[in-house]
Amino acid sequence: MSTLEPPTLTGSRSDHRFFGQPLPLANLFGVEMWERFSFYGMQGILIYYLYYSASEGGLGISQAAATSIVGAYGGTVYLSTILGAWIADRLLGSERTLFYSAVLIMFGHIALAVLPGFVGVGVGLVLVAFGSGGLKATATSIVGDLYDEQDPRRDAGFSIFYMGVNLGALVGPLLTGFLQTRYGFHWGFGLAAIGMFLGLLQYTIYRKHLGDIGKVPPHPLPAETRTKAAGIGLVAVVLIAVAALTGLVTTSNMSDIVVALTIIATIAYFVIMLSSKQITPIERSRVLSFIPMFIASAVFWSLFQQQFTMVAVYADTRLNRSLFGWEFPPSWVQSINPVFIILFAGVFAAVWTKLGPRQPSSPIKFAAGTIIMGIAFLCFIPMAGGGANSAPLLGLVFILLLFTFAELFLSPVGLSLSTKLAPKNFHTQMVALFYLSVACGTAMAGTLAGFYDENDEVPYYLWIGGASIAVGIVLALFAPRIKKLMHGVQ
Repeated sequence: MSTLEPPTLTGSRSDHRFFGQPLPLANLFGVEMWERFSFYGMQGILIYYLYYSASEGGLGISQAAATSIVGAYGGTVYLSTILGAWIADRLLGSERTLFYSAVLIMFGHIALAVLPGFVGVGVGLVLVAFGSGGLKATATSIVGDLYDEQDPRRDAGFSIFYMGVNLGALVGPLLTGFLQTRYGFHWGFGLAAIGMFLGLLQYTIYRKHLGDIGKVPPHPLPAETRTKAAGIGLVAVVLIAVAALTGLVTTSNMSDIVVALTIIATIAYFVIMLSSKQITPIERSRVLSFIPMFIASAVFWSLFQQQFTMVAVYADTRLNRSLFGWEFPPSWVQSINPVFIILFAGVFAAVWTKLGPRQPSSPIKFAAGTIIMGIAFLCFIPMAGGGANSAPLLGLVFILLLFTFAELFLSPVGLSLSTKLAPKNFHTQMVALFYLSVACGTAMAGTLAGFYDENDEVPYYLWIGGASIAVGIVLALFAPRIKKLMHGVQ
């Protein structure tokens, strides 16, 4: 098939076999659900595996080093979405990129389950990070390709797809956490591997229903440049290996390095777009308008992603986890946010639909999300200083409810806004910028959590929460000017 021909849309308007949606959506729903099950299931117990003592089944490193590793790993997941999108766009096509990414993820979880110590951590996290980035970059694209542009079922289809994301994120930490406390960490990692295997098996059996969707790269790399691209990739791998072997990259500074690399990549993207002669003055203005929202997004994610660093430590050492006389695993706290997302995502969507043109502008939504996130951290203060495992569960549940409200103000808007503000010739790069804000914030969540001291908590909450609120207020004050730079984009 010529690369100029449109894909055969197996999920055309005549296909209503999955709750009124195209049948291939069921396959994508399933593989995404199992991928999220394995991803959040593993991440729910990862930090404890790193800092628990050997007698508890862990590796015994410091909490600061553990949060740095978790932050660097999370940041690399979002950085690798850019690589995954490039491979799908230039080399393999979305469908094969998704398949091979799922294979990488499965082998990553197997490595964590069977390889001992830091060998398993190193091999496992690298494979899962790059695999998750590739799958994240392609799954959403393939879902979109199931529909033509005017198909009224598109939004409902994406809602069903994201329900799979939240179901996996909800159940994963519950089951891996239970196995970890009952039988040990490697059983939890093994369950994550089984989950990804089931998702991959299901996808392999039913991938034929996708037809030609995502089969070929839309902008294939010319054969004469593939060797050069492979050489660049090999040099990058060698440089990373040398940095690790010479001690330039350590467990303690890993998240700092990912933050630095993300900032460098971000500056490069903005400079390339703003200096390009291929964009119009209006497009250049819109790119400029995204800069303050990029900053707010990075700040938001640097707090929100502390669910897997500081909040995970808090759940282990400070939270009273006694429930009807039984102490539940600390990883179960990771399932609270998905429950609230399932409950409130539809409510927020309905409110924005009801308000229509009267709803807040994107800069105001970004500001609100950043401010609420800061308030959530300040809400830790009344529970501070009570000693080990003294913080009430309902207090943390309320804080994570605020996390959810903040997420629903900012996260669904960010990716959509990046596509609307994107110059015609830099559409992919603008989407990459949004993911870079998430990568920067996620890695920063690991760096910031290194300053958390459970014996002196209040300064941490004050500085982190106060800074986030300040960024949100500044963004709100400049919202009218930002809207002018957006030239009609809402």
